Amino acid sequence: MKNGVREGHFAKKQIFCKDRLISWSHRRRFEVGLSLARQFAGKRILDYGCGDGTFLAMLMADSVAPSEAVGCDLHVNLVEDCRTRLGNGRGLSFVLDSELGSPCHLGAYDAVICMEVLEHILDVERVLDRFVSLLVPSGQLRVSVPVEIGWPLLVKQVVRGIAGWRGLGDYPGTSPYSLREYWVSVFAGCRQHIVRPVHRAEDGSFFHDHKGFNWMVLREALAQRFHIARTASSPVPWLPPHFSSQVWFLARKRP
Repeated sequence: MKNGVREGHFAKKQIFCKDRLISWSHRRRFEVGLSLARQFAGKRILDYGCGDGTFLAMLMADSVAPSEAVGCDLHVNLVEDCRTRLGNGRGLSFVLDSELGSPCHLGAYDAVICMEVLEHILDVERVLDRFVSLLVPSGQLRVSVPVEIGWPLLVKQVVRGIAGWRGLGDYPGTSPYSLREYWVSVFAGCRQHIVRPVHRAEDGSFFHDHKGFNWMVLREALAQRFHIARTASSPVPWLPPHFSSQVWFLARKRP
């Protein structure tokens, strides 16, 4: 299992990145996520947008693990790769996003975890509605998204620029900002502040990059469907989201 994790496409570029800052930041995000997921020991969870399966593999190897964990992704190649590298793990399986509409998944999960995915989705409202349909009554949601407004944006753009120059990390389709866009992004409020660019992946699907993502806009959409108990941050949990790299929403499905 450990070797399978190290061979993951994103793991190689993130938690096992040669750059210490990039590696530390992503490792801390995973550590915070694991600490928040340990309360689901013995329960059934879904990791939506599981990517290379790194998070679920680490969670299922923990001494306090869910009884069953399902990883879901939109891309066939990622799901097949996860099944090949990690599919032999006890209680761990992987499915395509298109399979989640079947009765065996509806209302079947005690918790849905979604890490660093929603910032890339064009139709976030549809995905949030899907989360509602997948959760049991009073099921819980753990969402992690990047902080791309305020002063953290300026720091991130510098780090991304250096990482891109060195050929490190994984930042596909990262769009540049104009001076005006930097200004309105640093002082953004709870409304969408700039137009977000749309990119096309090799498989023909469309996605947003990080540019223009506003975690406070997402918070409002979440609050319409879930009770948000609190937020957490990473890489430093005690910092408020406005001074962090990522923000976590700890939410529960409304009755």
